[in-house]
Amino acid sequence: MTQIRFYFSTLSPYTYLAGTRLEEIADKHGASIDYKPLDIAGLFGRTGGQPPKDRHPSRQEYRLIEMERQAKKLDLPLNLKPAYWPTNPAPSSYAFIAAQNAGSGDLGKLHHAFTRAVWAEERNIAGDDVIRDCLQSAGFDPALADSGLLTGAETYAQNLEDAVSEGVFGAPFYITSDGARFWGQDRLDDLDQHLEDIA
Repeated sequence: MTQIRFYFSTLSPYTYLAGTRLEEIADKHGASIDYKPLDIAGLFGRTGGQPPKDRHPSRQEYRLIEMERQAKKLDLPLNLKPAYWPTNPAPSSYAFIAAQNAGSGDLGKLHHAFTRAVWAEERNIAGDDVIRDCLQSAGFDPALADSGLLTGAETYAQNLEDAVSEGVFGAPFYITSDGARFWGQDRLDDLDQHLEDIA
């Protein structure tokens, strides 16, 4: 079975704009998904990128134009300047990892719930109540918000190391079992075609 390693940040607008299309593509091709939430600021620092606030004003301006354009194209609500961005992504990432280890709900719905909370619902995903609500909405026990914190921290750190070693430099980033790499939600069609080609 083909596996897709999915590197993402619970704060990433482009992970939000990807929606659950990755899950649809994986289901279509009988592929599994290895979800790898990571520290996007740490990734930028390790791979030569810059946080949006540190980019040239022209880049900052175009980023917002492109985000709005993509949201309209995908018919997704989007607040370009959300009230709780940036916020601490670690608590939601640890909760995601706990949910992944528990294995009872829908991980695709969960990563989208976290990113939607930031970019469409004006909610702070560093808050325990928001994390619990997102877990429950994706079919997980809300109590997972309080469990596996050490494992979550260790896995979160390891995901960053894995990302750097695999040539990942942004989010969302998809890597297939044969090593093909795809950066950005706007490359999901290319990922879909690649899986078709190697079937």
